[in-house]
Parts: sequence; structure tokens; C-alpha cells
Amino acid sequence: MEQQPTRNTIFGKYEMGRLLGKGTFAKVYHARNLKTSESVAIKVICKDLVKKEGLIEQIQREISVMRLVRHPNVVDIQEVMATKQKVFVVMEYVKGGELFAKVAKGKLKEGVARKYFQQLISAIDYCHSRGVSHRDLKPENLLLDDDENLKISDFGLSALPEHLNNDGLLHTQCGTPAYVAPEVLRRKGYDGAKADIWSCGVILYVLLAGFLPFQDANVMRMYTKVFKADFAFPPWFSYESKRLISKLLVANPEKRITIQGIMRVPWFCKGFTRPLAFSIQDDDQREDDQIKEVELLRSKSAPPFYNAFEFISSMSSGFDLSSLFENQRKSGSLFTSKCSASTIMAKLEALAKKLNFRIMLSKDYQVRMQGASEGRKGKLLVIAEVFEVAPEVAVVEFSKSSGDTLEYKKFYEEDIRPALKDIVWSWQGESCVCEG
Repeated sequence: MEQQPTRNTIFGKYEMGRLLGKGTFAKVYHARNLKTSESVAIKVICKDLVKKEGLIEQIQREISVMRLVRHPNVVDIQEVMATKQKVFVVMEYVKGGELFAKVAKGKLKEGVARKYFQQLISAIDYCHSRGVSHRDLKPENLLLDDDENLKISDFGLSALPEHLNNDGLLHTQCGTPAYVAPEVLRRKGYDGAKADIWSCGVILYVLLAGFLPFQDANVMRMYTKVFKADFAFPPWFSYESKRLISKLLVANPEKRITIQGIMRVPWFCKGFTRPLAFSIQDDDQREDDQIKEVELLRSKSAPPFYNAFEFISSMSSGFDLSSLFENQRKSGSLFTSKCSASTIMAKLEALAKKLNFRIMLSKDYQVRMQGASEGRKGKLLVIAEVFEVAPEVAVVEFSKSSGDTLEYKKFYEEDIRPALKDIVWSWQGESCVCEG
């Protein structure tokens, strides 16, 4: 009988396949989930290289963003695992290729370009509402799924300008500087959200034109054009699209249009249907089997173990874990407790009833509660999750799934925090530790 070839598997969970791409610190492979047969992409990062280059913060950002960003137009990161030598980031496999492979064949029709731009802005708006800026929007990071829908990838693992050469310019690791906002190139400090909007403007131009707005054989001349927002429109651009791009590609970030402004532009609004505020999270209320649970993060018999703590600790002993959350969130979005997970769950359910919030889901150490009243962006939907950090320590994390961000912050500060003070050991980001 012929011997079967040995399968290359990791953690007994994934069968590794062909190489999809590689960068300075990581390689991305196609893989198959042995339990579900689902295709995934796995980014394999060399720890030694990451530590040597001082890029631990970027890995840290990826884990933090993994818990913050769930949107139909963002590549889903399913879990993070690590050995002593390598880090494995398991991601949704998007097999439609890069959006810009389409543009390489020529400009897109205005309606098609608008659809992709709407999906891009919708996803970036969501990320910004969660305190996350991409800061590296470029062709390689815009993928298409089977249904021709846009998916943004690489939030924390892509190279960032502050980690590159001393001249502050983006080099090969970040692709062409033609997509990067002038304030980022100047390396004088920048607002990541405003820089994202500039990049979206360049992307929209390219979709409609089939080429870049800022081009020159001489790199320094190209930078000069970027700094001055010096570009011209091809004759086939419609008046409305030119008007919008002229507001996106503004050299002064303070005068650049905001995402809220973009969403009020008639050209943008045409045929736009906003995904129900964060529909991936909303959808999984209906059917449990739609929730892609990760074994290392969640199990039926115990609260999920926050393996990101173990992961970060393994990368750098004595690492301050608090910054894992503080970099991307307002302090106080989570707290530690010495109470049992079941006690915390009971307290959360009682809190929802007391505040007249409807419990949409309460299982697997997660409570979803929805407000009764209509706010500025519909009803507030709040998610509370309980994670086990150690046998006698739990982390409780609150997040807004839908509704207005300011209304959520007010609700969190004025209602949630005071109501839970008796089970709180420490609010994240505060030095004061309550007696318990």
C-alpha cells in the first residue's frame, strides 16, 4: 500500500498549503481548517525579526484591532497563535484577488467605482468609530471576495511610516508613496483618520482614471506634487466625481472633507445602502452557527481565555499589558474583576434589566443588550464579554455594536460604570485598584 505523504499541520488544527505572498517579516499561506474544511489565510511572522526591528507594537496592534473590528468589508481575523519562534495570524481567505488587478486592465465604470468606494468609506468609517485608523491604505490591501465585495486587509501588520527609514518616507514595504497623505510624508505627526481619507481620495481617482493622480519618473518631483495636491482630471470624469475628489485630495488635513461630509455628498449617496451598523455582529444574534468561535479564545464550558495576554507576554517578558488596550481605546472600556464569570454574567443581565435594555443574547460569556429608545443612529446595541485571564481574574470588555458613539460613551460613563463598581477590581487605564 502506498504511503500517504505527511501533511504539514500546525497546532493540530490547520493544514498548511501554498505560499500566497511574503514580506520582510512574514509569509502568508493558504491553509485548511481540519475541523470545518474551511479555507483560511495564515500569516506566519518570525518573532526574532519582529523583536529585532522593534515592531512588537505592530503585533500588539493587530491583536487589539482583531477584537475591535468586525465589518463585512474588512478581512476577518479569526485567531492568533504562537510558538517560541513564530506567530500565526489566522485570517479569512479572500480569493477574489486585489481590486487593483481590475484597474490594471483599465478604468472602471463610474457606477462600479462608486460601489467599491462606498464599501471602502463604510468600512473606514466603522474602523474610525472604534478608534482604529488603517494608515496604510494601498492597492495591496484592497481585496475582493467571491461576490465582488471589497475587503480591507492588514491593519496592524503592515509597515507604518514611523517604523521605516529615517527620512520618514514610505519605501517598498509600504508600496508607492503616491497613496500616502502629504502630512505623513512630511513626518511631522499626523492624524491617522485624516490620512486615511486622503488615501481614499487617491484610490477613488485611480478607480475612475485607471492611473495615479500623482506620477513622475523623478520621485522627488512626485513628492512635490503630493505636497501641493497638484493633479489634473481626465476629461471623462463627471463633474460630481471631480468635485468630491477635489475635497478629498486637499493638502491641508484640517481642510480635508470628513467621512460625515463624504456621506452627505449626492454622488456618494446614489444607491448607497449602509451595512446595518456592524452587521456581522448583528447577524450572529440570529443563528449561533454563524458565530465563528475560536477554540483558543472561547469554549462552551468556561469563559474564553484571553490568550492575547499569554501571546504578548511570550514576546517580551515584563511587557506592560495595559497598553494592549489603551493604544486604541479610551481607558475604561474594560475592567478586571475577582468575581467568577457566572457572577459577572448575572450582574450584567441584572444591569440590562435595570436600565430597560433588552437582552438580545446571553450565552458563552457574552451579553448583548439593546436600548429601548431610538438614538441619533438608531437603537444602541452594547456587547459585554467576559474573558478569563487567570483562575481568579476575569476581564470584562464593553463595546458598541451599533448606535451613536457619543450616546454610547455617555451611557457607559453615566450608567454602566457606577452600576458595576461593586464587582470591579480595576478599570483599565486607572492606577487606583478597588478593594475586593
